[in-house]
Amino acid sequence: MGRNDRKRRTPMATKAIAASAALAIGGAGLIWAQMNASAHESSSSGQNATKAAAASAVATIACPDVGQQLTNVPQKARQGVAVELANLDKQITEAYARLASTRQAQANDASFVQNAIVGPLKEKRAATIDRIRIDIQRVGGTVNATALAQLAACTTQNATNTTTAGGQNNGGGKNNNGGQNNNNGGQNNGGQNTAAPSASASAPAANNGGQAGNGPTAADFVDITKVAANVQAKPQNSGQASTGTFTTKCGVNANKNHNTDNVIVAPGVTNGAHHEHDYVGNQKVNAFSTNDSLLAAPSSCQNQSDLSSYYWPVVRVQDGTKEFDQNALGGGQEGNVGKILTAQSAQIKYVGSPASKVVAMPQFLRIITGDAKTLTNGLANANAHWSCTGFENKVQLTEQYPICPQGSNVVRTFAFQSCWDGVNIDSANHRTHVAFADPASGVCGNGFKAIPQLTMRLVYKITPPTIQADGTVKNAYAVDGFPEQLHKPSTDHDDFISVTKNNLAAKIANCINTGKKCQ
Repeated sequence: MGRNDRKRRTPMATKAIAASAALAIGGAGLIWAQMNASAHESSSSGQNATKAAAASAVATIACPDVGQQLTNVPQKARQGVAVELANLDKQITEAYARLASTRQAQANDASFVQNAIVGPLKEKRAATIDRIRIDIQRVGGTVNATALAQLAACTTQNATNTTTAGGQNNGGGKNNNGGQNNNNGGQNNGGQNTAAPSASASAPAANNGGQAGNGPTAADFVDITKVAANVQAKPQNSGQASTGTFTTKCGVNANKNHNTDNVIVAPGVTNGAHHEHDYVGNQKVNAFSTNDSLLAAPSSCQNQSDLSSYYWPVVRVQDGTKEFDQNALGGGQEGNVGKILTAQSAQIKYVGSPASKVVAMPQFLRIITGDAKTLTNGLANANAHWSCTGFENKVQLTEQYPICPQGSNVVRTFAFQSCWDGVNIDSANHRTHVAFADPASGVCGNGFKAIPQLTMRLVYKITPPTIQADGTVKNAYAVDGFPEQLHKPSTDHDDFISVTKNNLAAKIANCINTGKKCQ
């Protein structure tokens, strides 16, 4: 067990501890139908109506993210631990399905959720967490067994307290130059700082909005023209700055290469992500990929020496479209519904450090930026950036999706960690081997080395959502995510595995260090 305090946030963001996840699962499937029916059954007595109202408030089961706490897992135990962590995610999904299909029982028995769902979930998690302890200790690792066991218990959350940080938006995370954004763009515009009514007339009693009943809500959107500027200035370049850039053109996933795996976090586990990813670059990435198979795979990049895997959650417009995965895990069965959008453009660029030269990325380096579970984990590792064309240098949003003006497109940007420990290509929690540079100076701390900073800019043409008089959202769009995370904007994240041939990694570093613009 250990701390992971590499990523420092501004005071407001530090206070913005996220609320727990809320449930609605199943799209048009059986679970959704059962939940919808039981949540809206009429009652003939005031007493029954009161019970139903009370039950509908129990919308959430929030569980500690065990994986984020595991910073010292021996290499020999990591595969086994990864499988058990994936089991924990699956258990949460199953618990939410149980919650969704038992609304009438919850209405009739105030203790039902605790006795039939939360209690059994704790027992399952305790057994799984103990297997993690055994896996670590079996190979000679050490673990604080008491602290680990305490992560088994989950809590419930009502429907009125499921917006990240109470709906406050700080533009936070990291800006595109790797520094932290400031927080002067507070977005309680139009009173949108509380959970809004459902975006569907048939949404479940949990009142979480969206086509599948698990978000987004009106509170998740903001008119970007009404947001104060919040982008912080970049650090000044020092005399040792590396000012070049290297752009790799890998397409927009027009060939629709999707899956719901995550080979970094859950190797060997099908549907380990519980949401769809877009893949560009390496074209043979799934849960069972190995370093050798990645080296042998084709690439969508123009530079065929770039076999790196660049992948991110898809964006969907919740317009009622039944996508290819409508009845599949990771798709409609887990609340990810609507039309999958292909980005209009996808720029992948490596940039330098304002403070020093960079070293080449090591082969097979893995980096995850952002956090898919901010409703559970809080915003400490959030690194989502949403904006609109024409506003990117002024406003970057972390906790709300932008409503762009006419003629402007939605923009997602990612700026990955740009400091590396110089030794490891991955770490137990997939975070501690890399870090962000100091936001003011751009300097890498703790003996870390500056590496080329991977940045991505994805542009989407989306009809602007509108907030209806009843608080529902027309033409809502959202990033795919774990069903209990309510499709919050702050859960956006991006994944990368560096795989190159023909000395490309060194060429990228040299281009950046010599101030050139290469591709």
